[in-house]
Amino acid sequence: MSNGLHDDHDDVLEIGSHMLHRERAEFEDGMGFFPPVTIVLCVLCVVAFFAQLAIGALKSEQAILDAGAMSGPLVQAGEVWRMGSAMFLHGSPDHLIGNLIVLYILGMAAEHAYGSTQFLVLYVFAGIVGSAFSMIHGQPSVGASGAVFGIAGGVVAFFVLHHSAFRLRDARVGTVLAIWAVYQIGLGFMNPLVDNMAHLGGFIGGFVIGIVMDRRLQGGTGGDPTRPGQGMALLAAIGVLFYTAINLVPRLMK
Repeated sequence: MSNGLHDDHDDVLEIGSHMLHRERAEFEDGMGFFPPVTIVLCVLCVVAFFAQLAIGALKSEQAILDAGAMSGPLVQAGEVWRMGSAMFLHGSPDHLIGNLIVLYILGMAAEHAYGSTQFLVLYVFAGIVGSAFSMIHGQPSVGASGAVFGIAGGVVAFFVLHHSAFRLRDARVGTVLAIWAVYQIGLGFMNPLVDNMAHLGGFIGGFVIGIVMDRRLQGGTGGDPTRPGQGMALLAAIGVLFYTAINLVPRLMK
């Protein structure tokens, strides 16, 4: 029989998991200064650049084409490997140095976020998308910046998906990267061998790839090539690099 008063349990507020405060983890925690795949890619770009100098690949547009620059007409004629080779060639020392600095910074973050094997997939296929966009540009082009913009897109995708779980300790990193992006785009307007369409395509490709990749941090499965999807993607990336190498290396050793 009701006495007109609410039972005590009716007044108890239940606290759901959505109401609990969660402290965001610092993204940089555990991030090493020697990301292995990033360092290997940097070394390959340096070796390729010295090989370019040795064969006189920077002397003319035809010389850079002969070395393996990206060229839409030549890709359409069957030299599809150029979509990969352009990621390892550069048009000048400052072009190379600028790309290597940001490749190292972004690579360190992306390998930390996604794992080394997934990072390689991100670099290769974002670079390929950048080369595909480069075909709109029409002129011969070289540079790792399309792939590097792709890494930037992948890192942006990571924080879009996981901003509630991670925070950057030093937000000035974003300022540095923005300055680099402006520099690269400006260089693209001044140097015909630097292609802003590749930058745009790389970023878009990297963002899309980053959305579908698994994170490595906080118990994620990213960077585990024994998982079928990641293993197949890694084999595909290695296949692209092998196909690129067997066509590019002989041209750089003339």
